[in-house]
Amino acid sequence: MKVTCMRRSLCLILFVLLVIQVSAQDQNAQEAAQFRGGSAHTGVYSSKALTRAPTLLWQFPINRPVRTSLAIADGRVYGGSENGTLYAVNITTGKEVWHFDTDDAVVSSPAVVGDTVYVGSLDHNVYALDAATGAERWRFKTGNQVYSSPTVVDDVVYIASLDGILYALDTSTGLDLWRFKMTADSWSSPTVVDGVVYIGDRDNKVYAVDSATGLEVWQFATQGKIDASPAVVKGRVYIGSEDGTFYALDAATGKEQWHFDVGSPIYSSAAVMDDTLYIDGLDGSLFALSTKDGSVEWTFDIGKPAYSAPSYADGVVYVATEYKGLLHAFDAETGKQLWTYTTGQQFDYRVSSPVLLDGNLYIGSNTMGFLALTPPR
Repeated sequence: MKVTCMRRSLCLILFVLLVIQVSAQDQNAQEAAQFRGGSAHTGVYSSKALTRAPTLLWQFPINRPVRTSLAIADGRVYGGSENGTLYAVNITTGKEVWHFDTDDAVVSSPAVVGDTVYVGSLDHNVYALDAATGAERWRFKTGNQVYSSPTVVDDVVYIASLDGILYALDTSTGLDLWRFKMTADSWSSPTVVDGVVYIGDRDNKVYAVDSATGLEVWQFATQGKIDASPAVVKGRVYIGSEDGTFYALDAATGKEQWHFDVGSPIYSSAAVMDDTLYIDGLDGSLFALSTKDGSVEWTFDIGKPAYSAPSYADGVVYVATEYKGLLHAFDAETGKQLWTYTTGQQFDYRVSSPVLLDGNLYIGSNTMGFLALTPPR
C-alpha cells in the first residue's frame, strides 16, 4: 500500500513538472510571436540564456537591410525587408517557406496570432496573410506609410500610420473599428494593457486611449519626438523621447513618476524585468535603471549609434548596435559583458532587436538578412 502511494506521489510530481515545463514553453512561444515579447512590449522572453558566445545556426540572406524584429510561430520565422518583401523561413533549416511582396519597404515588425500574420508596409497598407502559405486575406489602406508594428489583442489589430492615426482593425475582416487622431505622425508601436492602448507620436506626446472606444484617457507631453514604443509593467508606462529623457508615468493618469537624463536622443524601447529596466541612448550608452526611482544600477558603452532595443532572457540582456554590427550580451544584474557577436556592418537606422526562443537567438541584419544563433557545443 505504501509503495502504491509513493508511486502515485511520484507520478503526481512528474505530472506537475511536465505541466510547468509545457506552460513555460507555451509562454515563450507566445512572446516570440509578437513585437517586443507581447502586447505589454516588455522585451522579456522566457527562453534559456545564451551565456557564452553563440555559433551560427543558419543565415537567410536578403539583398536589402532588415529593420524589423523577427516574429516566430509554428516553426517559422517571419520578418520583412527594405526590398518590400515579407519572408517566412523554416526555423530549423533557415530555408524560405514563402514570401509576400508589397509595393514598398517593410520595416513594421510582424505579429503572428492563430493562423494569421499581420504586418504594415511603407506602401500605406496593413496586411493580414495566411501564416502557413502567405496568401493574402485582407489589406487595409491607411493615409500614409506604416512604420508602426501591429499589436493584436482580443481579435483586434492596433497599429499606427504616418497619417497620424491610431487604428483598431477587426482581425477577421480588416474593417476599422475606430480611429484615434493624434497631433502628428507616429512611428511608435501601440502597447495594449488592461483595456488601454499606449502610443507615442512625433509631436512629442504619449497617449493613452481606451481600447474599446478609441477615446482619449490621457496625454503626456515631452520636449522631443517619440518614436519608441512604450513598455507597460505593474501600472507604469516606461518610454524614452528624442529629448534625451526617459520617463516613468502612471499608467492610469499619465502623471510623471520619475525621469532620467540619458544624455542623447532615445529611439529604442526599454526591456523591463522585475525591478530593473534596460535602455540605450543614441550615443551608445546602455543603462540598467531601478524601476522604483530611475537610479542607475550599471551602465556600459556599446558604441554609437544605437537604435535597437534591448531584450532580456534568463538573467541576460541582449542588445545590438550599429557600431561594427555588434550584438552584445550582459549579465543583467552586474552589467558584466559576457560576449559579443558580429552581425554584419549595420550602417544607419538598424532597429531589429533580439528575439529569443528555446535557447536560440534570432535577429535581423542590414547586410546579412536573418540570423539564427545557437549556444556553442
